[in-house]
Parts: sequence; C-alpha cells; structure tokens
Amino acid sequence: MIISPKIRAITLEAERELFDVFADIDRISLNNTEHVLDVFRNNKVSEAYFAPSTGYGYGDMGRDAIDRICAEVFRAEAGFMRHNFISGTHALTVGLFGLLRPGDVMLSATGNPYDTMLEVIGVDEKGCRRVDGTGSLADFGVEYREVSMKDGKVDINAVCEAVKADSRIKVVYLQRSKGYLARPTLTVNEIREVADAVKKTSDNPPFVVVDNCYGEFTEETEPCFIGDGKAGADMIIGSLIKNPGGGMADCGGYIAGSARAAELAGYRLVCPGVGLEAGASLGQNRNILRGLFLAPHVVAQAMKTAHLAAYVFDSLGYKVSPSPFERRSDIIQTVECATGEGLVSFCRGIQSASPVDAHVSPEPWAMPGYADEVVMAAGAFVGGSSIELSCDGPMRAPFTAFLQGGITYEAGKLGIMCAAEAMGAKK
Repeated sequence: MIISPKIRAITLEAERELFDVFADIDRISLNNTEHVLDVFRNNKVSEAYFAPSTGYGYGDMGRDAIDRICAEVFRAEAGFMRHNFISGTHALTVGLFGLLRPGDVMLSATGNPYDTMLEVIGVDEKGCRRVDGTGSLADFGVEYREVSMKDGKVDINAVCEAVKADSRIKVVYLQRSKGYLARPTLTVNEIREVADAVKKTSDNPPFVVVDNCYGEFTEETEPCFIGDGKAGADMIIGSLIKNPGGGMADCGGYIAGSARAAELAGYRLVCPGVGLEAGASLGQNRNILRGLFLAPHVVAQAMKTAHLAAYVFDSLGYKVSPSPFERRSDIIQTVECATGEGLVSFCRGIQSASPVDAHVSPEPWAMPGYADEVVMAAGAFVGGSSIELSCDGPMRAPFTAFLQGGITYEAGKLGIMCAAEAMGAKK
C-alpha cells in the first residue's frame, strides 16, 4: 500500500485524540460480550447444536436454541434467527407482511424509508402510493403514511396524534439508521420514548416496528428491552451480514420482539400452522452462533473505524457525520465527497485495501431497488456483508459516501488511509 507520510501522521494524531472514545467503546463491548456469554450459558450451547438438519428440519435443537438465544440477547419476549433471510430488506418484508392486513395503515415515524423499502411498501420516493402488481403492501390494500422528522428527531406528538386520529394504523415504523438521508441515527432511548408514547395512545395501540440494521451492540441495550417498566418496540429486525452476524454468518437475518409479533412473523416466513417449528438449518447453526458470540467485539472494531474515518476526513476538509467525537448508535459514517468523481475515488480507495477483490475498480451501476445509480466497495468474504469494511453511495448530490464495518480495526484503519490517499485534501 502506498500511503503518504501526511496521511499516516493524521491517522496517528486521530488515534491519540480518540483514546478516550476508543476506551468507552471497549467498555461497551465488554459488557455486551458478558451479556451474550450469559445467554449462551443459560441455553447450554454445545456441539450438538451445530449438527445440520435437512428436509423439514423437525427436531433441530440448534435452530430452536438459536431462536431462544435471539430473544434473550435482544432482551425480547420471543425471536428467531434464520439463514433463510437473504437480506435485511427481506427480513423487514417478512415482519411487515406478518403484521399488516388489507385495510390497515402503516405509519413511518422517521419520514421516507430506505430506498429498498419503497418497493416493498409500494410507494415512490415522494411517498405516493403505487399499485403495480408486484406484490407490495400497497397491492394488498395496505395504506402508507409518514410523519417527517423534526430537527433530526421523531416528532412524537405528531406521531401520537396521527395514531389517535385513525384506528386503522396497525404499524408505527421507525428506521434506526439514517439510510441515505442526512439525519442523526436514533438512539435506543429515543426509540423507546416513541414506543412508550405510542403505547399510551389507546387500549389497542399499533405495533411499533424498528428497522434495527447497523445499530445492534453499539449500545448496551436494544429497542425492545423489557424489564424497566417503559414500553419497548414490538418488533426489531436486522440482517446477519451486518452487526449481529459478527462477520461469520454466511447469510440470514433475525426478528425479535413481543411473543405475538414474533409468532405472526414466523407464520409469514413459513406458513400458518407451521411457523417456527420447522425449517432445516443446513449446517448454518455453527456460524450463526459463532458470529453472534463475536458480534460485540466486531461491532466495536467497526465503531472505532468509523470514529477514525470521521477524524481523518474532517482533518482533510470534508463534511462528515457524525463528528469525530460524537457518540453514535450505529456503525455508519458519512463523508460528503462533493462530486461523483470524488465518491467513486473514495470507494476505490476502500476497495484497494480489501482482502477480497482488491484489484477490482468499483463503478456506478443501476442496483436493484435503488432510485439512482449506486457505487459500492465491498471486498468481503461474505458477498454484500456490510459488517466487513465497505462503503456505498448514490450518484446524486452531495455525493455522500456511506462507510460501515471493519471486522478488525487494523484493516479498517488501512482502508481509511487508502481512501484518504485516493481522495486527498478537499480542494
């Protein structure tokens, strides 16, 4: 790797200045690791749980244990982790279709959802309903509404007023991470404040559903936390090739929350009457459990990488979010590259430091589910894994790079230096 003395010097300065931030991340990682180990011990994880099953998968002890572990790790009443999910969007689709019925209304409390969710809901980027026969929620008679965020926060009063005004609102949806929007990530406490307020609107309140992608293990609790008297989310959903897979899961996702919400999602994943009682594990149990064990540490590595990127690119004159010393609740770091050429250069710098396909030069392309062309760097051992160091961004102003991951801080650091070298100081 050809990295200039200037970039190396900025990186060393960043590490000195971020010492206390890194120490706090290590503290959170230790506490979350202790929690995960307690859950593994409570469920008597053993070699027998790694045995693969085929066919219907009846009696797969490992699969059933992983479901219990999923619930306990996320401090929920029930939950499940399955390799069958191909992405976070797939898991979200299963969760939403499990809860919503024709005539129901889905209300987004965080404004416009992530690009790939628009097709699932059946709306365009302006929130206009689109019934096109693809099998979206709109095709099945589910209405969609949204409440814009206010100063980067959920407008809780507006959300609650909307819920009180229409008893057909069945789901209040929150996207924890910013997606491709320029807004702060929601903290666990902010999400639970929304959930608590929504639960007080009526005797039969809607389900509170959280897209939890990129946020797992960045704090010491999760949005559906139970046990302190305050309401939590009814359903949290994520991908195993992001945080909770720890860089080890080959595929998959999870859904956790209330017992009823998890049951309904299970029926949608499989079929009514069978639900979570079947499903062959096909040898994936070992990597799912190994990844979950590693996840708190791996997320800590990604968090450190994000802070380092913020400091380095801020020093080079680029607009970054969050700022270098800002406490964060997901692993995403944004860098405004100002031009399409700059965004592509950033991605190429990250790609050049990847362990896989380092020789490949990323180019923008029409990625399925996205409104604009997207450029992506993803030299990962698991295809599309965003807990491994990766970045992407839509080819639209202000040409923002969305950086995430880094299963080791050392590799993340080298990736950041290569991207900085490719970009140079802002002109």
